[in-house]
Amino acid sequence: MRAPSRHHGPRRAAVCVTLAAALAGCSQAHPADPPAPASGGRRHSAPADPVRTCTELVTYWALEALKGSRWAGLDWEQKGLSNEQLALHDEVLAAARAKRRLEGSEAAKDLIRHQVAEKCAAQGGATGSSRNWRPVPHGTASSTQK
Repeated sequence: MRAPSRHHGPRRAAVCVTLAAALAGCSQAHPADPPAPASGGRRHSAPADPVRTCTELVTYWALEALKGSRWAGLDWEQKGLSNEQLALHDEVLAAARAKRRLEGSEAAKDLIRHQVAEKCAAQGGATGSSRNWRPVPHGTASSTQK
């Protein structure tokens, strides 16, 4: 048997992570034999808190972009962001980059953590995705962004 090739690096890793997350989600969403509810009533699972999800996702990707991670170049869908979360990400990242120039990386990271938490809370998780694109600012290479 051949050793695994490393030529597919980032693409293969992204596919593997996405597949693993999907499989984990499927296995949790539909257990083979769900346990009987203790109270004899209907079983309810608590939905994910949209503010917490927003804060964790946007903070993670903004920090990755700030440090120049190779994964920061994924598009918003691959990152699992809504359109509103992407806008929040872009806004906070721009502010963090300016802060880094003036006060250093740690100050920029702190700004990301604090502003993302505040903005996600203020926007109720920023889950809006009413469309699958948004206009790119005038004067850029393309007229739409996925």
